[in-house]
Amino acid sequence: MRRGAARAVLTLLLLGPLSGPVLAAQVATPSVTTLPPAALKNTVPSTVVASITTPTDAARLLSALIKNTRFVVRGEASVTVLFPPRPTPIRTAQSLPLIEVFPAMLKQNFDIKRQPDEVVAQRPSQVFTLTPKVGAAASWRVWVDARWNVPLAYEERSADGSLARRAELLRADKLQKRGKPVQAAALPGLAQALRQALPGLALPPGFRAVGVGRRPAGAQVVFSDGLNVLALVTAQKGVKAAQGVVSRKVGDGFVWLVGNLTAQDLQTALKGIRPGDLSALGTFMPPDDSNP
Repeated sequence: MRRGAARAVLTLLLLGPLSGPVLAAQVATPSVTTLPPAALKNTVPSTVVASITTPTDAARLLSALIKNTRFVVRGEASVTVLFPPRPTPIRTAQSLPLIEVFPAMLKQNFDIKRQPDEVVAQRPSQVFTLTPKVGAAASWRVWVDARWNVPLAYEERSADGSLARRAELLRADKLQKRGKPVQAAALPGLAQALRQALPGLALPPGFRAVGVGRRPAGAQVVFSDGLNVLALVTAQKGVKAAQGVVSRKVGDGFVWLVGNLTAQDLQTALKGIRPGDLSALGTFMPPDDSNP
C-alpha cells in the first residue's frame, strides 16, 4: 500500500465515524494566558470551602469529563490533528470533539495533576495534566471551565513530546445540553473472546479491549487505556508500515494495529499473535454486522 493509502487508513481507523505531517509553524499558537492571581481570589466563598471536603485532582477532572458527555459548549473552536496525518490538519468547529473516557481505567493508568489556572476563550479555567504511569502512551492536558465544569480545550502529545492533536474554544457562547448523552462502557466478556480470536496478542501496558465493529477491510477491535485509543483490524491484505501503523501476517490473513505509539511498541504487541477463532467476536458486533 502506498504512503497516501496508508494515511487514508490511519484517518479512517482512528477518526472514522468518531471524529501529511505539517510544519510546526502551521499549528496555531494556543491563545491561553496565565490567569492573574487577583482574578482567582475569592472565586469560592471561604465559608463554602470550609464546609466541604476538597476533591482530588482526579475527581475534579473526571467530574468535568463525565459532565461533558451530557453538556457541550457552543461557540467557535479550532481543532488541530497532526496524528493521524491528514491533508488539512487544522479546521474550525462550533464545539470541541468529545473526549471519550473510561473513568476507572483513566484513574488506574494516569497520574492526574492540577496546574496553575489559566484563561481560555476569556473564561477562567482549571488546568490538568495526565501522564501515563507506565508505557509510552500519549500524555494529555485539559483546560476545564471553572464555572461550567466542562472542557474548554485539550491537547494530546506523543511520548516524544510532539503535538498529536489540540482542540481549543476561541469563543464560548453557551453551555448546552446534548441531544443524547454519550456513554463509553467496556463490554463484559470481550477480553476472554479476544483471547480466543487473537491468541498471543500482547497489548501495551494499560490498554484493554472496549469495542468491536467492522471496517471494509475486516473486523475491528478498539482498545483504550482510559483515554488513548488503539485500533486492530483483521484483513486479507497487509498495509505498508507508516507513522502509527504496523501489520503482521497471521495464518491466511493479516492483522493491522494503529495508534499513537512507537513502531516498536506496536510491533511488540503483534509479535506473538497466532491464528485463532475470529467467530468468538461475533456476539460483540453491532446488530447489523453480526453473522447470522
